[in-house]
Amino acid sequence: MSCIEQMKYDLLLERVSFKEAKEFIEKNADEVYYVDPGYKIFKDYYIIGVPPIPVGAKGGELLFTYVKPCHGTFVMKIKSEEEIQRLRDREKERVMASLKKGLKAEVPVSEKPVDYRSVFK
Repeated sequence: MSCIEQMKYDLLLERVSFKEAKEFIEKNADEVYYVDPGYKIFKDYYIIGVPPIPVGAKGGELLFTYVKPCHGTFVMKIKSEEEIQRLRDREKERVMASLKKGLKAEVPVSEKPVDYRSVFK
């Protein structure tokens, strides 16, 4: 396993909160995908952070959070069409799996509307 810092990257934000990093990716990426902590990118690197973790694509570049304990969160940008395509394929599989499970036909609705004043009596 190597260090992600050995790859050719650009830092877009440095030493910010995870919330700021998340908002930056959501605002600046053309496509945003959400992954769970431990999602693996570039075969060797695990993304850590507060779920859901945004990973963005802008052109052929991947935007993602990089958390260094005691140093804060960074937003990195690395050129990688392969990784972006892997995210797209993963999202497509997730959508297809949810469609195969089927949607619930109806959401149960109570017969009588709730009077919230009675809830707090």
